[in-house]
Amino acid sequence: MSKQIENPVKAFGLHVAHVGINAASAEEAQQVADLFQALMGLEPNVTPVSVFAGSLVEVMSGCGRGEKGHIGFGVNDIAAAEKWFAARGFEINEDSRALNPDGSTKLVYFKRQIAGFAIHLCQD
Repeated sequence: MSKQIENPVKAFGLHVAHVGINAASAEEAQQVADLFQALMGLEPNVTPVSVFAGSLVEVMSGCGRGEKGHIGFGVNDIAAAEKWFAARGFEINEDSRALNPDGSTKLVYFKRQIAGFAIHLCQD
C-alpha cells in the first residue's frame, strides 16, 4: 500500500496565489482594485475580464465564479494536486479547465464552492 500524502503544502507547494472578488461591472472592478493598489502599493494589471492589484487580488468585472468570489491556490504539480483533492471528494469542473499553449493545464476549478467561494488550482 502506498503512503497517502497528508500535507499538500509539502507535497506540491500549495499556497494561496490570489483572492478573487466579484464586482458588478468593469467600473466597480477598477474602483475596488484601485483601493487594494493604494492599500498595498501594488501595480495594476488589467485583463479582458478582471483587474489585478499586483498578483494578490483579482477583481472580476461582472463575470466571476463563485457567489462571493474565488480563491486561487498555486501548486507546482497541478496533476498531482488534482488527484490529491479528488481522493478527498473534491471533483474537478472540467468545463473550467484552461490550458497553456502546450496543452498543459493552466488552471481548473472544483465543482464545489466553500462558503460561497469558488476554488481553483493554478500551475506555478
